[in-house]
Amino acid sequence: MNALSNPLRTPSALSTVVYNIAHRGARAFAPENTLVSFAKAQRFGCPMFEMDVHKSKDGELIVHHDDVLTRCTDVKIKFPGRETYFVSDFTFEELRSLDAGSWYLREIDLPPVRRQYFLQTLTDAEIAEFVSAEDREYYQSGEIKLPTLNETLELAKSTGMMVNVEIKTLTRMYESLTEDVVKLIQELDMENRVIISSFDHEQLCIVRNLSQVIPTGALTSDRLAKPGDYLKVLDVDAYNPGCYGEYDSMGFSSVTGKLDPCGIHHARNAGKRVNVWTCNDKAQMRQLIQAGVTGLISDFPNRVRDVLSE
Repeated sequence: MNALSNPLRTPSALSTVVYNIAHRGARAFAPENTLVSFAKAQRFGCPMFEMDVHKSKDGELIVHHDDVLTRCTDVKIKFPGRETYFVSDFTFEELRSLDAGSWYLREIDLPPVRRQYFLQTLTDAEIAEFVSAEDREYYQSGEIKLPTLNETLELAKSTGMMVNVEIKTLTRMYESLTEDVVKLIQELDMENRVIISSFDHEQLCIVRNLSQVIPTGALTSDRLAKPGDYLKVLDVDAYNPGCYGEYDSMGFSSVTGKLDPCGIHHARNAGKRVNVWTCNDKAQMRQLIQAGVTGLISDFPNRVRDVLSE
């Protein structure tokens, strides 16, 4: 395989098509970064889901977002009194014993203002439509576990979806994490189905040294000048800027509240993709699409689907 056979690396693939990318799976409607949340993304027609990878104490590639396990598992119940709760301080066997599902139900049963921030706009109508009684029973069962990267990629293969793999090196600085991720992707023959992103752009250089085929994306919450030039220097395929709250570099949180599309335009004119995170507001989605983004990374893929079908 060569780089030109990968549609995510081929400039001619840049078009008006906008990918609906499910953030940590369809995490508004299922426990984030689990196989059930990734599978649920299919319901909304997502061609791609985004997920995050860490390493266990004994070197297993584990899918989880936070450096610590306390927000999305029952780790303090299963392992009370541990000095720290970093993913990297637990063996694979210990991690597999955790319940990674029931926390979600506790969140959505709270009043909206008391939920985790990304669930505060979740409506009763959305819950009724997308979280069934069977879902609730499964989420509460204790059977939902932290998946491995291998299991996640195998699921993507079986469902026909692509995957945005975010390398979580900072601040833990795992030894050979990126190398191991690339090796697994190659072993599974998924170089043309995966894009690797990271806030640690050194890791994107490592990816490119190991593979000329796997696309890469530069994650940032900072406002970059001439991002297209920067991406060309690193041979990176996508500019992935933040667009909400303290991570906003697009203008939505500014005093004017208006999108500034200059970075989007510069990256697109350089033949690069622009995949914006994490957009859950329909009005902002419309502005980003009008500005030329190629992907909307959202906790609410139903809302992206609705806007894309307008």
